[in-house]
Parts: sequence; structure tokens; C-alpha cells
Amino acid sequence: MIYLFCGDDAKNKHGNYEKFIESISIGVETFFIGKNDFNPVQIENFYSGSGLFFTKCVVIFTNIFEKEETLDFILDKLNLISKSGNDFVFLEGKLNKPVLDAFKKIKAEINIFELPKKKKEKYDNFLLAGAFGKRDKLHLWIYFRQAMDVGVGMEELIGVLFWKAKDMMLKKDFNKFSEFELKNFAGRLSYLLPEARKEGKDAEAVFEQFLLDAF
Repeated sequence: MIYLFCGDDAKNKHGNYEKFIESISIGVETFFIGKNDFNPVQIENFYSGSGLFFTKCVVIFTNIFEKEETLDFILDKLNLISKSGNDFVFLEGKLNKPVLDAFKKIKAEINIFELPKKKKEKYDNFLLAGAFGKRDKLHLWIYFRQAMDVGVGMEELIGVLFWKAKDMMLKKDFNKFSEFELKNFAGRLSYLLPEARKEGKDAEAVFEQFLLDAF
């Protein structure tokens, strides 16, 4: 059986996911696999048969779909995985319709947790830009964490910060940053996420550290 927990309402999603994990029978072998330790050969072994020391297991994947090649592999093998005698659990962020349709097609148990639309729209991304313009490290980090908590996309935040740096250069506003610092900041922003994902790093953690090091 395949179970999917996804969406941008992190609190409710994790709460229901944890209840599910607690419901797993004592004695059932459980394996946890993150995006950085995903091994296709190991996964094929999980869905193709039982292990040497257990008759059935539960395989739990966490945010593995952040890597495109991993998502493609799972979608390609999803039908075979669904026929396995083992159970597979996926804990992911917000997924697009084609991915959800693929899980629906193999009759997975799908649990979607989305934040109310109004709640997401209320967040003001320019708070982050304002904190950057003031060189306010504390509030820059606070507003970044708030944005992450309500599901604002990192690409959206990068766009706002890139605009702010460019705007300060156009207005020759060098009270808090030198022109060199602003150019360097804007330049690094443009390849920050693609480079992190290419190297298999946690993009959110890389972005957060980048902001903290910007001062």
C-alpha cells in the first residue's frame, strides 16, 4: 500500500503523519529514507520482495521529490511499488496535479493538507526586502522563517530580494550596503537555489544561511 502526505500546511500535515507512524504495528521493520540517502537499487529491493530478516516492512520517504531525478524514478516505478507486499509512505511538500494524478491512478491513500488561501495571501514578502534594506539581520531572519512557515516559495522571496538590491543600486542608496556588496548579493542570489539543488543540498537551509551571512 502507498500512503501520501503532502501540502503546505506543515503543522497539520506533520501531526497526521506522526499519528500514522505511531499506528504502525510494533515489530514491523521500518526504514526512513531522506532525499540525500535515496538509493534506486535499495528501493527496487524494497518493492520487489521481502527482506532476509523480515516478511514485511514500511518504507518512509521524506521530501525526496525535491530532487527531480528522484521524482522521475518514483513515478516511473509507482505501479510496481503499488503491487508490493510492503508499505510505502511519502511525506512531501506541495505537489502539482500530474504528480497527484499519478498517485490517484494507483489508488494510493492520499492526504493533502493545504493552508487556507487567505492565510497565504496575507503574508507581505516586502517585509523581508525592507529588513534587508535596513540591514536588520534579526528581522530578516524572522521574516524569512515566517514566510517559510506559511508556505511562501523560495523563488518568490529571491525575486523580491533581487529586486530590492537592484532598486537600491538604481537609487544609489549605499547607506547600509556598498555598491559592491549589493552587486555581489544580487549575483549570488541568481544561482543560489539551482546550485544547491544540483549539489543535493537542502535548498531552504542554504538560502537561510546565505541570508545570515549577507551582513
